[in-house]
Amino acid sequence: MRLPYFLAVALIFLVSAGLCLLAASFAVTKVEETSEFAVRRALDLKGHDWAEVHSDGLRVVLTGTATDEATRFNALTAAGTEVDTSRVIDEMEVAPTTELAAPRFSAEILRNDSGISVIGLIPASENREALMERLSDLDGGAPVSDLMETADYPKPKGWDAAIAYAVDALKRLPRAKISASPGLVKITAIADSQQEKEKLEQDLTRTAPPSLRIGLSISAPRPVITPFTLRFLIDADGGQFDACSAQDEKARDAIVAAAQEAGMTDPYSCTIGLGVPSPRWSEAAVLSINALSELGGGSVTMSDADITLAAAQGTDGGAFDRVVGELENALPPVFALHAVLPPPETEGSEGPPEFSATRSPEGLVQIRGRLGDDTQRDMVDSYARAAFGSEQVHTATRIAPEGLPMGWPVRVLTGLEALAQLHNGALTVTPDDLVLNGISHDPETKAQIAGLLSEKLGDAQEFTLSITYQEPPEPADKLPDPEVCEERIAEVQAGTKIAFEPGSATVAADSRDTVNQIADILRECGPIRLEIQGHTDSQGREEMNQQLSQARAQSILNELRGRRVPTASFTAVGYGESQPIADNDTEEGREENRRIEFRLIRPEPVANTETGLDAIEAETIEAEQTDTPASDADAGDQ
Repeated sequence: MRLPYFLAVALIFLVSAGLCLLAASFAVTKVEETSEFAVRRALDLKGHDWAEVHSDGLRVVLTGTATDEATRFNALTAAGTEVDTSRVIDEMEVAPTTELAAPRFSAEILRNDSGISVIGLIPASENREALMERLSDLDGGAPVSDLMETADYPKPKGWDAAIAYAVDALKRLPRAKISASPGLVKITAIADSQQEKEKLEQDLTRTAPPSLRIGLSISAPRPVITPFTLRFLIDADGGQFDACSAQDEKARDAIVAAAQEAGMTDPYSCTIGLGVPSPRWSEAAVLSINALSELGGGSVTMSDADITLAAAQGTDGGAFDRVVGELENALPPVFALHAVLPPPETEGSEGPPEFSATRSPEGLVQIRGRLGDDTQRDMVDSYARAAFGSEQVHTATRIAPEGLPMGWPVRVLTGLEALAQLHNGALTVTPDDLVLNGISHDPETKAQIAGLLSEKLGDAQEFTLSITYQEPPEPADKLPDPEVCEERIAEVQAGTKIAFEPGSATVAADSRDTVNQIADILRECGPIRLEIQGHTDSQGREEMNQQLSQARAQSILNELRGRRVPTASFTAVGYGESQPIADNDTEEGREENRRIEFRLIRPEPVANTETGLDAIEAETIEAEQTDTPASDADAGDQ
């Protein structure tokens, strides 16, 4: 009986142990499930759905990949709000940090009378000292304000070309702002005249590398006119201006209309500029011209606020007094009138003392006439040699003080100063008049001389100008305009197009003469920014057409190099079938689409007026998103 008893006890013990084990297992599972559910809910509420949770006994294991270290730590904190932090096992990973994008490099160079300053962000590999030295040399070694910062990133494509061109352009521009960024240079500058503006635009366009996009905004502001001058004459041939200044278009139109009413028939336009002595300048000018018209002849000269009205010889005294009186009362305040009525001529009177000077087209100057003493003669001779060149002057004046008026040396020297502004001419000075005839290569010379004589001769002093403008001769080595070169090449291609061997980039034998003609034109044109474009029809795959057009454009570029054409400013671009000019559904249309074109690379307008680097970067990014620069590819034609 004892054996069954022990068996029963053992059985009871085993059953009890099994029940305890089952209960413990159930309890652990319940704790794991509760902890895992609570932690997962906490993570989801914090937005960490990327994290995975699983329980291992009392341990809660977190896995997954966090975007950064802060996110991983935030997930640990969220789990710690539901279970003891000692139970949380961190097996999460952090995504590797992506490589930081290179910054936008750009430099803004400002140059004016105060010097040169540079601001911007440049690559650390840029030779900063060499750049500062090159800029300093532009101002005769003056220090440059260096406000640039650097970043240790590789130089982007097009950076070196942009900086080199910016510095080269600054040599021509004493007052400018140049914004340089990779592949793009924008220039805002001021020119002294419209002629200088046009020359700068042409020079800057020619010298830019073909791989560089450029934007130009060059303005020629209104000049400062001093003194503010107007001179109008009426003689037997009608009315004419020697000089005319106006403060705006409205004033100019009013003055020109009054001159036309007074008998001026030739077209004329007053110079619009700054420095007007009174807002009512045009009113005073119109009144003065009308008064001269009533007299029937003579001249009216306005120099700032001084007006000299000189009647013609033989003008009736009564009419002169009436016209002068009406004009004096009608003139706006500030203006002062000086009226001159020449005395009647008398028979048998001797001629007045005279001084004359002539300047030949070769630059030789001969001086004759009367001067008051040796001191005056030495002074006039020295001035003439300084103005015209010591070897160019022949002096044959004589000393004769009798009859010379007060201020005679001033009249003589002023006349020589005016003569020096002419290419060739003749000067005659008398006590009552100063007559200057000649030829000038500058259309503004007549107005400038009129202003000079008005200022230095004084009020109520008469002078007569007969100055003819002639176009200056073209320099023997002057290059033709790039637009003319483009037109000439188009004319050649209109007669015979450039053809290739079928399916290849080899120029056909019968097209070599066409290439020769184009090479001759390009050698005459000098350095111009030119894009050689290759185009195909739509037959075949698009990718193959693009490659073929690129190869053909490059082939033409190579052919030009082989004919000793400087091609540093040329680029070749293949456009494939993307720019048809005819219908690809016909053989005739496909033949037209298979072509080579030569197109000038023109500067882009600079529309913005902002000066900060942020504005430059925004413009650069926008341009790169909407436009593919010609520099990014070599080009071709078909």
